[in-house]
Amino acid sequence: MLSPRQRVLTRGGRELRLIPRYFDLLVFLVEHRAEAVHRRDIFDRVWTDVIVSDSALSQAIRTLRRTLGDDSRDPTYIRTVSRHGYRFVSKVIEEADENAGEQSNEQAIDDHTGDENARSSAARVVGGTEDCFEPLLQRLVAPASNSAAEEDRRDAAERLHALGTAQALKRLGVRRGHARARALLRDTRWDVAGAGPVPLLHQPGAAAAAASLILLRLGRLARPAAARALSASIGGGLAGLCGGIFGGFVLIIAPGSQAPPAVAAVLGIIGGFCGAVGGAGVGASLSMAEAVTRSHRALWLLLGGTIGGGAVGYATEWLARAILVTLVGVRIPLGGGVEGVVMGAAAGAGYALATRGAAGGLAAPRGRDRLKTAGLMGCACAMAALALTLGNHALVGGTIHAVAKASAGSQAVLTPIGRLIGEPDFGPWTRTVIGTGEGLLFGFGLALGLTYRPH
Repeated sequence: MLSPRQRVLTRGGRELRLIPRYFDLLVFLVEHRAEAVHRRDIFDRVWTDVIVSDSALSQAIRTLRRTLGDDSRDPTYIRTVSRHGYRFVSKVIEEADENAGEQSNEQAIDDHTGDENARSSAARVVGGTEDCFEPLLQRLVAPASNSAAEEDRRDAAERLHALGTAQALKRLGVRRGHARARALLRDTRWDVAGAGPVPLLHQPGAAAAAASLILLRLGRLARPAAARALSASIGGGLAGLCGGIFGGFVLIIAPGSQAPPAVAAVLGIIGGFCGAVGGAGVGASLSMAEAVTRSHRALWLLLGGTIGGGAVGYATEWLARAILVTLVGVRIPLGGGVEGVVMGAAAGAGYALATRGAAGGLAAPRGRDRLKTAGLMGCACAMAALALTLGNHALVGGTIHAVAKASAGSQAVLTPIGRLIGEPDFGPWTRTVIGTGEGLLFGFGLALGLTYRPH
C-alpha cells in the first residue's frame, strides 16, 4: 500500500521505510506509470533544490527495487528504459478516501504473491539474521576495479544498514579494507531509513577512512562542483565589472573630476578581474565543502569560504605588491589576505544560512528562493565589507585610490567621489559607501553564479 498523503509504504501490514527523497521518487513514478519518465524530469521533480550526480538516481532506483523486492533483470515494479529513464510497470489500484470526503492520492501496490523470490529478498533485507552479515561484509571490503564493482559495494553497504548499522560495524572490525568500508558505510547511511551513526573520529584507521570518504564524495560530485566554481567566478566577475563601470561613471561626473571616459572601462576591467578571482576561490572552496560534507554543513561551509577567500586574498596581495614594485617602483601597504578571509567567511555563512534546507547534493534554489539566497549572501558580504572599512581595511576601490595617489599623474584618484558624498577627500564615509557597495555586489553576483543550475 502506497499512501502519498500519509507518506507511508506498507506491505502485508508492515511498513517499508524509505528516506523522504526516495519516497517522493516512488510516488512520482507511480503517478506517471503510463509513461517512461526521463531521467531529467526525475531530477527536476525529486532533486529540485539540489544538484546531484547521475549515480544518485541509480542508487535511489536500486534502493526502491530492494525495498519492493524487485529484480532489475526481470522487473515487477520498476523497469529501466535504456538511454531514457524508468517506468513503473506494476498493476496499480486507486482507492477513495471516503473518511476525508474527497478523492485521496492513495494507491495500492499489488503484492504479486506469486513472486516468491522478491518476497524472500525483501525479508532478508528487513528481517535478516546475523548470518546475512558476512557475505555482505566480504562484498563491502572487496576492491572495486570498475563502476559496477563500486555499485555492488554500495549495495552491500545499504543492505548492512538495513540489517543493523551497529552490528555491521562490530562485525567489520579491523579486517583488511575496513577503513574504506567504514567510509562507504558513512556515506550510505544518509540514504537508508533507520540507519545508525557511523563515527569516524576515535575509530581504528580514522584518518584513512576520512580520506576515503572525501575522495569518494569528491569523485561523485567533482564535475558539478567544478562547474559551480566556474559559474561563481563568472558571477563574481560580472558583479565586479558592473561595479567598476558604475564607479567609473560616478567618478567622471563627480565635481572637479578630470577623469577621461576611458576610466570607466579601466575600473570595470579591474573590478571584473578582482571579482572573478575572488568568486573562483570562494566558489571552489564552498563547492568542495558542500560536496564532501553531510553533517555539520554550516560549519564546513563557513570554514570552506574562509579558506578559499584567504587563499585568494593572500595570493593577490603578494602578486599586487610584486607587480607594483617591479613595474612602477611603488611601495605602499596593500591588503588582501585579511580582507579575503573576512569576505570568504561572510559568503560561507550567508550561503549556509540561505540554503540550510538543502541536503544530499549541491544546493540549487530556483526562482524567488534563488534571489533570496543572492540577497542574503549580498547582505552578509556587505556587512563584512562595512566591518572591514570601519577597521581601516581597503577593498578594491580603496586600493585603487591608494595606488593612484602614489602614482604621479594618475587619473583614477577617487577624491572627486568623496566630494560628491560631502567629504573634502577620500574619507571614511566614502570608503564605507564604496566598500559596502562592493561587498553587496560581490555577494549577490557570487550567489547567482554559485546557484546556477545547468539545463
